[in-house]
Amino acid sequence: MLQMIETVNSAVNNFIWGVPAMVCIIGVGLFLSLRLRFIQIRKFPYAIKTTIGRMFRKREASDGTMTPFQAVCTALAATVGTGNIAGVAGAIAIGGPGAVFWMWVSALLGMCTKFAEVTLAVHFRERNAQGDLVGGPMYYIKNGLGRHWQWLAVAFSAFGVLTVFGTGNATQVNTITTAVNSALLNYNVISEDFVTVSNLIMGILIAVLVGLVLLGGVKRIGSVTEKLVPFMALFYIILALGVVFINIRNVPQVFASIIQGAFQPGAVTGGVVGSFFLSMKKGVSRGIFSNEAGLGTGSIAHACADTRKPVKQGFFGVFEVFADTIVICTLTALVILCSGIPVPYGNDAGAELTIRGFISAYGNWVSIFTAVSMCCFAFSTIIGWGLYGARCIEFLFSPKVIKPFMVVYSLVAILGATVDLGLLWSIAETFNGLMSIPNLIAVFLLSGTVVKLVREYFADGQEQ
Repeated sequence: MLQMIETVNSAVNNFIWGVPAMVCIIGVGLFLSLRLRFIQIRKFPYAIKTTIGRMFRKREASDGTMTPFQAVCTALAATVGTGNIAGVAGAIAIGGPGAVFWMWVSALLGMCTKFAEVTLAVHFRERNAQGDLVGGPMYYIKNGLGRHWQWLAVAFSAFGVLTVFGTGNATQVNTITTAVNSALLNYNVISEDFVTVSNLIMGILIAVLVGLVLLGGVKRIGSVTEKLVPFMALFYIILALGVVFINIRNVPQVFASIIQGAFQPGAVTGGVVGSFFLSMKKGVSRGIFSNEAGLGTGSIAHACADTRKPVKQGFFGVFEVFADTIVICTLTALVILCSGIPVPYGNDAGAELTIRGFISAYGNWVSIFTAVSMCCFAFSTIIGWGLYGARCIEFLFSPKVIKPFMVVYSLVAILGATVDLGLLWSIAETFNGLMSIPNLIAVFLLSGTVVKLVREYFADGQEQ
């Protein structure tokens, strides 16, 4: 059965992440960048000023909403996760160091794509029967494109429900178990024979914690993420910068290998990775897995923000992709490549590769801290994607199915703790690709609306 799933998934994955995905993701990102005159670069100082400034404003959100800071923390909770740790490691192992370059390219264009997604989500959102603000691709398709495009909204929501179980939950839990077991084994707290039992125990514990947070509603989700995300991101950045400074002499060579490997992978990996397209594919797909630009999922959280300015909230999308991929993913890549640890080119790899990079610089004791950091990353991602799945299934059916969905979603953590990582990543990549297509079609068709909103925003002086 697993062999059949793997064969079918491989065929679909190769098609989705072949020419169609490259055209859609790179093409739409470039198209939006040109239409908005590269707003992600032109207005980047304003984006940083706006987002950083609003992060330190403490205020309460109205009922059924989050503060703008809570909204971006929830979106970041979903993006700053194992894609930054295990995803980057896997991209480098399969696609070579050059995959990092293609992550940067996808991030540069993705900053504009996510800006458009968030702006549209806030502009076309609505309130549900419970009085909560709801939005995202399914709503800007429904309210922006009209009933003839309803099928596209349904397709996005259906793919979204399927995606959250792998991308948002199972792969995240797998990373938690890898990190915790690595620390426990390093200190001989458990033996190899006990790992299976340890995984099951962690899976049950995570399922309970996720259920408690998600069943508390949108305000509890926002409250948890606004405390967890800043702590975990700062903690990880400090640890990663330490590895880079310890191996500072290797940095120029590493950047050279990234640039050369982007166009001549075999020259850097000794011929193990010889395909330019494979390097691009892994860099772009794992970059999208990490920052979600093009998937539209992050806009679901932003639509909950207690704000009346769609464009202003849109700049949080720019900041989000920058922080996630340009900063954190790059640091993870430097930890792996600067440390000099052997990279199993041509074979899949996960969090264990990143952990070895930290251990090589600090020693075995750091496995405790990396375990804590990765647990925070992955747990916050599970929470963020739980909200996404709830909104998607609510759109397909009704608010009545949200709580049963949350229960099932929480229980998937037990499955994620006990299955193979390689197949999980592959399935998650496939559903990510399927999910991106309806969203990118909608963003392309609604690009004129984004241009209009941006012109009005800056013409009316709303940016003050």
